[in-house]
Amino acid sequence: MRSRILNPMTQESQFIFEFHESTKHHLSRYAPGPDALDWATQPDPFRRYRGAPVIPLEHRPPREGPLYEPVFVQGRLPVQPLSRTSVSQLFYDALALSAWKQVGQVRWSLRVNPSSGNLHPTEGYLICGPVEGISDRPMVGHYAPEEHALERRAEFSLETWNALTVDLPDRTVLVGLSSIYWREAWKYGVRAFRYCQHDIGHAIATVALAAAALGWKAVVLDDLSTESLSSLMGIFRAEGAEPEQPECLLAVYPQTESCTAQTLPEDVAAGFRTLAWQGMPNELSPRRVEWPAIDRVSAASRKPATRNVYGPGGAIGTPLEVGAAPISFRKIVHQRRSCLGLDGRTGITRDAFYQILRKTVPGRIRIPFNTLPWAPLIHFAIFIHRVEDVDPGLYFMAREPAVLHLIQPAMKKEFAWEKPAACPGDLGLYRLMTGDARDLSRQISCHQEIASGGCFSLAMMAQFESPIESYGPWFYPRLFWEAGVIGQVLYLEAEASGIRGTGIGCYFDNPMHDVLGLSDRGFQDLYHFTMGGPVEDTRLTTHPAYPEIETGGK
Repeated sequence: MRSRILNPMTQESQFIFEFHESTKHHLSRYAPGPDALDWATQPDPFRRYRGAPVIPLEHRPPREGPLYEPVFVQGRLPVQPLSRTSVSQLFYDALALSAWKQVGQVRWSLRVNPSSGNLHPTEGYLICGPVEGISDRPMVGHYAPEEHALERRAEFSLETWNALTVDLPDRTVLVGLSSIYWREAWKYGVRAFRYCQHDIGHAIATVALAAAALGWKAVVLDDLSTESLSSLMGIFRAEGAEPEQPECLLAVYPQTESCTAQTLPEDVAAGFRTLAWQGMPNELSPRRVEWPAIDRVSAASRKPATRNVYGPGGAIGTPLEVGAAPISFRKIVHQRRSCLGLDGRTGITRDAFYQILRKTVPGRIRIPFNTLPWAPLIHFAIFIHRVEDVDPGLYFMAREPAVLHLIQPAMKKEFAWEKPAACPGDLGLYRLMTGDARDLSRQISCHQEIASGGCFSLAMMAQFESPIESYGPWFYPRLFWEAGVIGQVLYLEAEASGIRGTGIGCYFDNPMHDVLGLSDRGFQDLYHFTMGGPVEDTRLTTHPAYPEIETGGK
């Protein structure tokens, strides 16, 4: 990859490396964060644009829909027409509320898309042409999950829409994602930037899978500049409120169509700044703490316009074996929760474990990984605790076979690199060492019992230095996006397997590298995940996401 340096921007890339190092947790100290939680300034989890016209969407309770397994393979489900019903379903399955929780008088919402600390820094936008029941004209709408509605921020001409989407298939809609960093920094301080990018990855996956359930495909248009993204979503002015940072734009269109475009016309996007934007963003906190390093890394990772930056797509990949189990996709999506504790007893079968890992193998027809236009860069170090007929110990999984010639020489020489029994041929899983890894996995994940109390836990190891030097500092967030996409697949796979999972953002970075024998920036630990038998908190009461709708009230 080093021979294909596009725009290294050496000074900014160096800052990215310094920022990443400064936001690591160490055994002796944690990354800079607040000394205590200031509950008086806890950010509002719902952004609203006051004064913008509200377009209610249809409520689509998850009682019907496709089976779970076919959603993950392109071409297995019929294409649904573009309509108010299908757009409503897309957002209901991607970014809507999934439940309300309550303890005493304290009540909070959960969402379909996971979030670190349930703080939800991610905002969603719809940019579309005329859709009956939504708008007679092309429009930009902000998604309001509490109401399951769109706030119409701007309208524009059909000629502009046609010019904007000239290289995209008919029946395309665009979904934009942004971040409000303060929502995470309030609790996590400087490390919040990482968590916001994880959450963008979670949301990319939820949009891609929600689209797939409609027979649609979602693709990140990653040649667009950050400047164009801010124009298209109408978030180029802070207007006195906590600013939103544009992250990515996805084109969503029927799977029966083909498209090679990775961008939109930048000049057309620039014209969106002159639209008559409606609505003022609500203030989320009476005051906020500034974290200058987050502002700096956000600026350093802003993306310029590029052209076909990633080249041709990756390998198609071995087709997934689509199971016939009568599991509802939408039921799994809406019941997904982050486990708060694991029982230390529940295990899974070897076949179930292998199937979970196979779902994370990328390919051009494998959803949601065909949403990301770059080659896979995230691989796993796995602590196996309770998998039937698989020895406990430390394992490594290469999601892309070519990575082995890079990482194997960099790791400890005494590792065995043996294929476990009955491992599928398309699964790059290797046993490094056997033994009880529970204490080690717990220590590495900030001494959290949840890392050792499940069936297994894993660390997502990213090819780090080379892609940032090759593409530029703007690629840094995308490594976390890929980790977040994987995390969402693991969340759903846990639910489908009758257990429960959770992402772990608190871990000791360099000690994890030491476990593997890694000593430079070639690979870095970006995200941890665990799954097992959940321990339910009986103090919590669960309420429907949209009580009046789902219980038949008015």
